[in-house]
Amino acid sequence: MVAVLLHDGLWLVCLLASVPLSHGQLAENGGAFDTGQSAPAVVTAAQQRRYLLYDVNPPEGFNLRRDVYLRMASLMKSLLKNEAWVLVLPPWGRLYHWQSKDLEQVRIPWSAFFDVSNLNKNIPVIEYEEFIAESGGPFIQQIYVLQGYAEGWTEGHWEEKVDERLCMEDHAYVNDKQGFYRGWFWGYKETRGLSVACVSVQGSASIIMPVLLKNTTAQSVMLDRAENLLHDHYAGKSYWDARRSMVFAKHLRVVGDEFRAKYLNSTDELDNTIYNEDWTKMKVKLGTAKGGPYLAVHLRRKDFIWGHRKDVPSIKGTAMKIQSLMKELKLEKVFVATDAAEDDLKELKSFLSKIIRFEPTQEELQLYKDGGVAIIDQWICAHARFFIGTSVSTFSFRIHEEREILGFDPKTTYHRLCGDHENECEQPTHWKIVY
Repeated sequence: MVAVLLHDGLWLVCLLASVPLSHGQLAENGGAFDTGQSAPAVVTAAQQRRYLLYDVNPPEGFNLRRDVYLRMASLMKSLLKNEAWVLVLPPWGRLYHWQSKDLEQVRIPWSAFFDVSNLNKNIPVIEYEEFIAESGGPFIQQIYVLQGYAEGWTEGHWEEKVDERLCMEDHAYVNDKQGFYRGWFWGYKETRGLSVACVSVQGSASIIMPVLLKNTTAQSVMLDRAENLLHDHYAGKSYWDARRSMVFAKHLRVVGDEFRAKYLNSTDELDNTIYNEDWTKMKVKLGTAKGGPYLAVHLRRKDFIWGHRKDVPSIKGTAMKIQSLMKELKLEKVFVATDAAEDDLKELKSFLSKIIRFEPTQEELQLYKDGGVAIIDQWICAHARFFIGTSVSTFSFRIHEEREILGFDPKTTYHRLCGDHENECEQPTHWKIVY
């Protein structure tokens, strides 16, 4: 296939060989395990490596998506032992928690939130628009929609497996008049898929390797619903290498650092949190970081109020815990990161007069987007003398990891707010960093 951009997003496409058309939802355009059915490609010097793309279930939030990246990084390391691959970073946008009005939040590159050069020190990655330019156009040759097994798994018997199956649900791709598949594709309407198949998976990320290496010769392969793949080695060295490589974009860290200095009397020098932007050179002994003279709290509300009622405290219960901790730790300032509604915030302020929050101006919000503001919140929380988060929140989990990287004593990190009526309040697990 050769694609040439003419003007205004119009692409001229020449197919050098035919692509089999739909024959039902089983494989829809060539089976995942039917060799010889994958879309052909023109082999040029720029196209020697293969491209792995992925996407996640639309309702999933920013921090769960960060976790899925870690799984894809692990898969990439396994693939690279066999062939030359590069991971295409899925553009950010249209997330449930990004609810700021009058703000365009689609087709956002990873460089808006993370230092891509640091990601590349762990595995080869490129932005989606780089993929379009390098591969010859906005075309993905093979899309695999990952799903579970209709029959589930037998209680007490777990086995890793992967199979081509009928699609359990209607997928999000529609075959157009030209025989291409249209879909969301991160807001890039000009993107087309050539082939779609459903694959049932049960197991870690690398279980999909045989499909990618043996059952398709497509140069660009996308794994949709990639959250169905589990971690290969959760909290092992490979996991932590990938996690440490997710260095926040410098402009966001600078904003967080300036806020700390101005409102929280917190600097890296005072707090013993000197940061090396090259994650491969950042190795700190746990317990060496002191942190700024403030308590940091992540209070998740909104969907957690009805989704996790038992372990999410009332506003009054939250305020009482904050007051208790501030007294115990002899701290006078508290920084709160929260998605709470205005009424909840007013109630919290009625109990606590010294709440400090990062509240961006409209201009800052336009510049950093909701995702950037979330990262600034996390960065500030990560530098506090003591942190307490919300039960089973991935936002809190990411702060735990950031504090682990910075070298905080685990006793100052792994805590969560307890529900008002919880008899026992289990605290978060400490996953020790591995170098």
